[in-house]
Amino acid sequence: MARDIAGEGIGRVPAELPKRWSPAPLSRQVDLYKPLFERSGMCMANLDPELRVRDANADFFRQFGRRSATVHGRRFQDFLHPSVESNLRRQLSRLVDGQRTSFGDRMVAMRPDGTVFTGELTGIAAHAPDGRVGAVVVVVRPETDDQRDARPPVDQAKILTDLDARILEGVAAGVSAVEMASRLYLSRQGVEYHVSTMFRKLGVSNRPALVSKAYSMGILSVGCWPPRVLPEYVK
Repeated sequence: MARDIAGEGIGRVPAELPKRWSPAPLSRQVDLYKPLFERSGMCMANLDPELRVRDANADFFRQFGRRSATVHGRRFQDFLHPSVESNLRRQLSRLVDGQRTSFGDRMVAMRPDGTVFTGELTGIAAHAPDGRVGAVVVVVRPETDDQRDARPPVDQAKILTDLDARILEGVAAGVSAVEMASRLYLSRQGVEYHVSTMFRKLGVSNRPALVSKAYSMGILSVGCWPPRVLPEYVK
């Protein structure tokens, strides 16, 4: 579930970050914190109000597997996995509209070679002197090797039924509950029941988090489209 993190020290993002960026010139607001993120190893991008990338740090280019020339001017959502693109674009747009000052949520990003990576995304609104939002700063904390190594052994990970697996693949591909119900000869309520069951099994509370967690646990195959659940996770 998305978290409005203003007033919470921005969660896992360095505590020095302000709760609200205001009246200082935008360039100074962004430049002031670049060294902080360069030291942190986290990915940072500065977006314009149309959510296009103005600039980004070296960790962003490395983690996303892209050169600066292929990033600048592109929409940030173009780098996201289709399963989370709509949700995160909506939350970033709320920052621009002034509906909130910050948020944090799980994310799945896609590299040019088709591989994916998961992590925590934080979005922060930067305000111009007239009070309007002039930029959005995006900070991505990728999942670490230690977190990936913490996945359960395969013989303890057969947590999905075959029907769960088909529905998870549909959720990851962005298929609606109505369409999945038609494909699988279920009612819409039946699809929602299985989705809710997977929420409990994976300890998440919404669809984007479900997909992100499934990738981070290795349940969904990396670099595969349409998404596929690995058979070793199916009972």
